Amino acid sequence: MGGVEIEPQFESPLLSTSLQNFWGRRWNRRISDIHRAAVYDPVRSVSKRIIGTRWASLPAVFATFVISGLMHELLYYHITRQDPTWEVTWFFVLQGILVDIEIFLKKKLVETNKFRLHRAVSGPLALAILAFTAGCLSYKQLLRNGIDEKITGEFNMFIAYIKGTS
Repeated sequence: MGGVEIEPQFESPLLSTSLQNFWGRRWNRRISDIHRAAVYDPVRSVSKRIIGTRWASLPAVFATFVISGLMHELLYYHITRQDPTWEVTWFFVLQGILVDIEIFLKKKLVETNKFRLHRAVSGPLALAILAFTAGCLSYKQLLRNGIDEKITGEFNMFIAYIKGTS
């Protein structure tokens, strides 16, 4: 429409080869770009002066995930109108720790050609970690607050309205 090409929001997240690849390049690309400019780059710039270029990405990644967790907690509060349980924030803190561990291991093992997981192993492993941690921390909060039932009810009301039976 109008000859404007819109960049896709996601880029085949199920084809991710790692957690870093999932969060940084495949999942919610616009938000990744915003976080990169607003949190990651400034923290990395400060970290370079303190701990050097090689490890400056570690605090930058962690800070980015903490900020994302707090933003999601605020979003969950807006959706549920329930006091925060901090599960969503802990999900993102855990993801930040896991991505930092991945970066550290890549720098220590992969760059020295000592070890590299095949993408047939690393991809499913990353997705399994995401699914498990999201199930334990992120989605439980929404389900506990009945969001699934509210969404189903609203959808049914919408369908009834469309059919003219409301």
